[in-house]
Amino acid sequence: MPRSYGGWFRLVAIAEALSWAGLLVAMAFKYGLGWPLGVTVMGSIHGAMFTAYVVIALVVFSPLRWRFWTLAIALVASVPPLATVWFERWANGRGLLTEPDSDAPTFWGRVRYVLKELN
Repeated sequence: MPRSYGGWFRLVAIAEALSWAGLLVAMAFKYGLGWPLGVTVMGSIHGAMFTAYVVIALVVFSPLRWRFWTLAIALVASVPPLATVWFERWANGRGLLTEPDSDAPTFWGRVRYVLKELN
């Protein structure tokens, strides 16, 4: 099991890409052989993995200290088939999947502070 934000992100990104590939295969069976059940099953699995990827990207961008554009690219990568693997490789190559050593507040820490002050 992953023990870091980057590890969890990698796991979900690869699972989302595999579910995309499974859905594409199921679509080939549906339209090529007339077997629609695979799309029903893989569509549900891919929907869950797509949702998990979007949620994990929104969760990890703050502790990993991603800029807004990095988050935006991660979210856009969830749409084309297998692009989440490309983004994971790209982010890993630039060191964006390792937690930086910093005492500065994260995005969610700043949001929590603002909400506390408004209350």
